Amino acid sequence: MVPLSFAGEEFVMTGSRALYWPRESALLVADLHLEKASFFARHGQMLPPYDSRATLELLADAVRETGARRVYTLGDNFHDDGGLARMEPHAAGMLAALTRSLDWVWITGNHDPGLERQAGGTIADELVVAGMVLRHKAAAQETRPELTGHFHPKLRLKLRDRHISRPCAVMSEGGGGGGRMILPAFGALTGGMDAGDPEILSAMQPAARIDAVLPAGGKLAKFPLWRRAA
Repeated sequence: MVPLSFAGEEFVMTGSRALYWPRESALLVADLHLEKASFFARHGQMLPPYDSRATLELLADAVRETGARRVYTLGDNFHDDGGLARMEPHAAGMLAALTRSLDWVWITGNHDPGLERQAGGTIADELVVAGMVLRHKAAAQETRPELTGHFHPKLRLKLRDRHISRPCAVMSEGGGGGGRMILPAFGALTGGMDAGDPEILSAMQPAARIDAVLPAGGKLAKFPLWRRAA
């Protein structure tokens, strides 16, 4: 785990792509996409049906590692509205245990607008916590501090003869905005968009600079993606 300062608050990034907020004792995760494999299986693309179990095991580990008492999920929690009904018993039991033992808040995204109350916890379109806006997708020209998901950002680098791709967060500073951060996708079966993609950079405006950030070697690594011209 590595410390990260954002919008006047102290956070911790975990190696599992979660963000821990010590002052709120809250763990934030984005884009779980539970039951994605079973969705594709129904449409003829057979994948091992264990993605939900793997994602929830990783999330439970992050809760134990941080000591979080609250979880905020930043949308696209299930891959589709029928995902909860398709969960196999073991994964369903894991989810029920997590939502019972924690103050759990589902923030809905474009994949799960009809999220069912049977999933446990509380459901919200977006929240403001200690002045920080929590929603699924960055809102155009938001000037308050904002934490979102949706884009599944990945940092892609070429080092010598190797191409490296790693999930990362994308963070903006200055430019009249209160700061924005897009979290990496947490789900075990999620792809990614290049962190420097114009769609991501546009979503982060207004900003003076935009960086990709991720834990590396016990430290926070920061890679510049965009800077406003002087």
